[in-house]
Amino acid sequence: MQSISANNYFIHFNEKGYSILNDFLVEKNYSSLFILVDSHTNEFCLPLFLPYLATEISIEIIEIEAGENLKNIETCAQIWTALTELGADRKSLIINVGGGVITDIGGFIASTYKRGIDFVNVPTTLLGMVDASVGGKNGVDLGHLKNQIGTITVPQLLLIDTRFLETLPQNEMRSGLAEMLKHGLIRDKLYWEQFLDLSTLNFNDLDVLIYRSIEIKNEIVKQDPTENGIRKALNFGHTLGHAIESHFLDTEKQLLHGEAIAVGMVLESYISREKGLLTEAEYQQIKETIIGIFETVEFGENDIENIQNLLIHDKKNEYGKVQFALLDGIGKCIINQSVDKELIIKSFEDYKI
Repeated sequence: MQSISANNYFIHFNEKGYSILNDFLVEKNYSSLFILVDSHTNEFCLPLFLPYLATEISIEIIEIEAGENLKNIETCAQIWTALTELGADRKSLIINVGGGVITDIGGFIASTYKRGIDFVNVPTTLLGMVDASVGGKNGVDLGHLKNQIGTITVPQLLLIDTRFLETLPQNEMRSGLAEMLKHGLIRDKLYWEQFLDLSTLNFNDLDVLIYRSIEIKNEIVKQDPTENGIRKALNFGHTLGHAIESHFLDTEKQLLHGEAIAVGMVLESYISREKGLLTEAEYQQIKETIIGIFETVEFGENDIENIQNLLIHDKKNEYGKVQFALLDGIGKCIINQSVDKELIIKSFEDYKI
């Protein structure tokens, strides 16, 4: 698969990517190499990755426990301390091997340690491949508030190896699928339509679907790397989705990122319809398709009230107003849309039907 040119770095694929990574390591002559993993990727993914890594550079493995609840400043402090104790300097390289949590926190660690050292992302989940590791956003959560602290710093390169997907449970694959659906809804109607009947979808072509999803996100990010305009379209489903994910964090109903975003996309599609941006037929197609893939989530009145309160802290807010990215027909998106509280409540009511 042909490499994709991003903003000041390239996205490489499968075995070709390892050859390029190894040549890159020779060229840059780093003083030391640190591989950041979590407990899951250390067990299941690192054994697949290390045999392809051909280098004489000293390697240290830094492992953290798996889970979104550890994506915080406290974990960062532990990793910064480990890097210091292991002798990392300005000429060290961090390779982040893992899902969205690892690439988010690893990129943030690298972009702040000694005012910034180089890093490489090797995402091992579908979500990480099509979304979290693409675009240069790095960050950690502040309490239950998603990605409140972070930077926009791009990796030296991004390596996509779809063999890692064989290690994933089904719910993690679905979580990544939510972002692929989003990319079709905001940018490419024909791409969206490939997912309308999953029974006819040939997942032997998963590499092709992943490639197109990465292309869509990259096309948007290249136009607006610092999210002052069109990049906000990537937030479709995320304004309510992030609030839902935060609300259920550390509860028995804790949701994966993609599961929360799937709910957010249905709710925000309803809002788009109510604002005259989607037809009834388009809205029903979106709702039926997403609910056909993801289990519905039950919301009580207290849940909805707390989710609305969390919207106040959304990092996309401007001048005290919650800003939504809404669909303007399938395949197009409109940004900086204000939505009143009553319409948000109605979206939850319709979701229950």
